[in-house]
Amino acid sequence: MRLVVRTRSPQETRELGGLLVSVAGQRAIFALGGDLGAGKTVFTQGVARALGIVDEITSPTFTLINEYQGDTPLHHIDLYRIEGSVDVWELGLDDYMEGDGVVVVEWADRAGKLLTGPRVWRLHFAILEGQDRLIEIEPPEMVEDSSLEEALKSRGIEVVEWKES
Repeated sequence: MRLVVRTRSPQETRELGGLLVSVAGQRAIFALGGDLGAGKTVFTQGVARALGIVDEITSPTFTLINEYQGDTPLHHIDLYRIEGSVDVWELGLDDYMEGDGVVVVEWADRAGKLLTGPRVWRLHFAILEGQDRLIEIEPPEMVEDSSLEEALKSRGIEVVEWKES
């Protein structure tokens, strides 16, 4: 299953992050893709808030990994400066994927096939006009369609398209 949602502000994109982590659970992995400025870090801010993290969440473009402690740990990884899957492997991504806490990986496409598994949610962010974003979400197979749709509607997030895989 895949669905496409539209957020109309950074606040709605943060709301989506909080909502998805509440649906996905405390060991979720979010693999994010999309252009610069499309909302990946803003989404991560919403994830962090839902995990009880009060620190300022910024993109770890230069540090590659930021770790935050809250009710549940958050491991925020940015692969923008990574060249290929060997560099990703040397970074220790597999350790984070097997560890505790929520993992958010920006520029996840650079991880190749290393970023797979039953906990991985794939999201792609596209910039529309103004602050509007189109976000394609591909949850793991174990997620129930109806519970995700209900959760999105309860937060007022517009579902643009629903696709069965």
